[in-house]
Amino acid sequence: MHIHAQALLFDNDGTLVSSLASVRRCWTRWAGEYGITAEEFGRVELHGRPAAEIAADLLPAHVVPAAVARIEQLEVDDVPDGGVHLLPGTWEFLAALPADRWAVVTSATRRLAEARLGAVGILPKTLVAADDITRGKPDPEPYLLGARALGVDPAACVVFEDAPAGLQAGRAAGMTTVALATTHRADELDADLVVPDLSALSVLVTGGGIDISVRN
Repeated sequence: MHIHAQALLFDNDGTLVSSLASVRRCWTRWAGEYGITAEEFGRVELHGRPAAEIAADLLPAHVVPAAVARIEQLEVDDVPDGGVHLLPGTWEFLAALPADRWAVVTSATRRLAEARLGAVGILPKTLVAADDITRGKPDPEPYLLGARALGVDPAACVVFEDAPAGLQAGRAAGMTTVALATTHRADELDADLVVPDLSALSVLVTGGGIDISVRN
């Protein structure tokens, strides 16, 4: 399969980097601190959603701001303890792209996203974080904001995601979607293209845009 685009939009956790172990550690501790039972916690979808929305599903409204600040601090503090590492193909793929043709669009806060990306040496010129939006994935707002920041028509953008909510957001934004089966099974991911990770793809930048294809 061959995909042509003018700009690429990447989710971070589960797409560029893996932070699953850190997420499990921190959210399990957080749930214990707030008296949330395993059953209650298990009913809530964590991956690909802003912390504020997760906390709002589990706690009274007046507790949410402090609870969100607490989980952010736990996750930021966990980064130096091996809380994040690059996924296969990430470094090579991003290195082939002009800085103004790609963005990271994450459900994490800017502080947490910058901590995780900085730990693995990724410094995106454009970053859309939870702080920048009013509605998180699966709403298309985050990806539409990313396209606007790059000055590119949403229809000319490709979204790279590992989570169903993020893929839904990309589709709703009118973008081509590429799913990476890093945190979900391939059959759980609804996308124009599904691959194991970024190492399965090659990228070529030309005067006419960006060409993406599956490696043989």
